[in-house]
Amino acid sequence: MDDRGAQLMAAVGRPPYDILRAAHAELRVRDLAASREFYVDHLGLIVAAETPDALYLRGWEERLHHSLVLREGPIAAAAHLAFRVRGEEDLASLAGRCEDAGLDHRWVLDEAGQGRGLRVTDAAGFPLEFFHAMEPAESQLRAFDRHRGAPVLRFDHFNLHVTDVEAVAAHWLARGFRCTEYIETDPAPGRLTGAWLTRKPTVHDVGLTLGRGPRLHHLGFWVAEPIGVLRACDQLAAAGLVSAIERGPGRHGVSNAFFVYLRDPDGHRIELYSCDYYTGDPDHPPLRWSLNDPRCRSFWGTRAPDEWYEESSLLLDLDGEPLELHDAPADERTEIMA
Repeated sequence: MDDRGAQLMAAVGRPPYDILRAAHAELRVRDLAASREFYVDHLGLIVAAETPDALYLRGWEERLHHSLVLREGPIAAAAHLAFRVRGEEDLASLAGRCEDAGLDHRWVLDEAGQGRGLRVTDAAGFPLEFFHAMEPAESQLRAFDRHRGAPVLRFDHFNLHVTDVEAVAAHWLARGFRCTEYIETDPAPGRLTGAWLTRKPTVHDVGLTLGRGPRLHHLGFWVAEPIGVLRACDQLAAAGLVSAIERGPGRHGVSNAFFVYLRDPDGHRIELYSCDYYTGDPDHPPLRWSLNDPRCRSFWGTRAPDEWYEESSLLLDLDGEPLELHDAPADERTEIMA
């Protein structure tokens, strides 16, 4: 293991609260009916609950009420990114630490199927929610006769556009996350341009990508096998929605993911992917990728279009206002050419 990998392993903290995993997101959409058609009719997500202005969805494997909330609003944005914690005592500990740090935070009880949640704008500027209790749901994993879409089995991760990968990675490592893979400029140790951080035993719950931010780059959803990614592309194309396919199918070097990136009617980016790997051992070493190795982003497949690097979803603060954006000090594409 190189020096950077050793530093990333040593930086893992033991906070007095237990974050289990990335659990769900709330996206603001301008036309709920159009979003319903995309996510339910075409991607095949299960409707857990529906109100005049909101739609609660989950994947076929999932055992909790929802993993995606679509709420109608005047602008397209991400309202919050949610993590499940092990118990109610973890929420109390988190609230105390937010209070001590002077972070904007508040308790909420306005999400269908969910107990109380703690919403906070964290030190990196992201609108987060932490919760423990949520209504259980019966898994539909083996309901093969009813599966639609890929099918999408479960929500997996957030990928975030940040202006300082090293600083934001340190923030998550202090929360007990572990780094599984990272991209770095040469010669080593260089500048981090990407980091993949996890609490559950997979490659990531949070991915960090250097770019204008803070913004949400994409939401990642798991499918069981590569053919599911291809099936989703076939179904979208047959429905006249080939323009929704932004990048892929292909395979990343980072995470080993077999992927496709889609854009929903509001431009929110969704990744359908399969084939990552187990990372549950506590001494699992981070894997370094050189930014100059083209296989890190595309092990094979077409080059990412410029909008994949440049466009992301806006984020809202706790009062529903768009967060201020800042430019990154470098561009990954420029760094490669330097």
